[in-house]
Amino acid sequence: MIPYGRQDITENDIDAVAAVLRSDFLTQGPAVPRFEKTVAAHVGVKHAVAVNSATSALHIACLAMDLGPGDWLWTSPVTFVASANCGLYCGAQVDFVDIDPQSYNLSPMALEAKLEKAEKEGRLPKVVVAVHLCGQSCDMAAIHRLSKRFGFRIIEDASHAIGGKYEGSFIGDCRYSDVTVFSFHPVKIVTTAEGGTALTNDDALARKMELLRSHGITRDAAEMTHAPHGPWYYQQTMLGFNYRMTDIQAALGASQLMRLDQYVARRHEIAARYNVALAGLSLTLPWQHTESYSAYHLYIVRLQCAHRQREVFEELRAKEILVNLHYVPVHTQPYYQKMGFQLGDFPEAEKYYSEAISLPMYPTLTDSQQDSVIAALRMALNQ
Repeated sequence: MIPYGRQDITENDIDAVAAVLRSDFLTQGPAVPRFEKTVAAHVGVKHAVAVNSATSALHIACLAMDLGPGDWLWTSPVTFVASANCGLYCGAQVDFVDIDPQSYNLSPMALEAKLEKAEKEGRLPKVVVAVHLCGQSCDMAAIHRLSKRFGFRIIEDASHAIGGKYEGSFIGDCRYSDVTVFSFHPVKIVTTAEGGTALTNDDALARKMELLRSHGITRDAAEMTHAPHGPWYYQQTMLGFNYRMTDIQAALGASQLMRLDQYVARRHEIAARYNVALAGLSLTLPWQHTESYSAYHLYIVRLQCAHRQREVFEELRAKEILVNLHYVPVHTQPYYQKMGFQLGDFPEAEKYYSEAISLPMYPTLTDSQQDSVIAALRMALNQ
């Protein structure tokens, strides 16, 4: 069986986790802040706030920006539902911007057109979530320019993109955004089993997200409404959540991060082999922007014979090549259709969905396994 993605756990990872299990702290100890500092230092950002999932990171990022009832959050329809749901969690309304047909990321041209229309209607978004699909950055410079013109804030959903670069700098440095979110789910570039981080250069946003991840509780006397009763005292200053990452997870993540660049380099080697072997087939291969260095979380091909998508997909799975499809456009989900979204609302996203298949892509995929995937795909395409 060859999955579309999988984690790589080494003896060093196991030793790092075992050391925490033998320590005095399983959670809320020294491993989490150490992990946060490691992530922040690697990408060149001021603050990293570790939480129990990227979904939680998106949620507290929205809350920290005071997204709420009467506000709008816009994002791409080609993403996991969490990129949109985070707005609903805050009581805001959600809308989508169609994708660029080459990168499959949110289209700056479609965004500008929608913003111009929304400005006339008095319904501009408060937050835009730019999703870096497959690990390739959106055109953040263009989106940032639009944010200055129309006054919205930016969250980069970089769940696929740790280790990737944009304009020569690591994704996550927040040059063009208020907050960037990473995911550490097992199929992502590096893993903490479950987990995520919210990164920012804004001191106030960072502190608010730290409070939100842990019930809104502070032990800092400077943040309290009156002097503490004693050294035991704490105050809840806002309604927060139990979104904390454990020391066990953080230790695994810190160990994994030591191999981040190696993992991304290997993913590029795998992508290059696919590019050569699949050239000339009735497929559209992943396009890469010249300003982007993708983390290559996913390698997605589009079938030029879209009517055969399910047939090809099932034939590969029958051969125990567990291809996948990322993603079912969010606006086509029944929950969102109840809000009034319909088929035809975002044609580029829907066309993409009708043609896309995610091929196996992970660092421990061997050349032999990749050759099996290529051979099976050729056979399924009759080419």
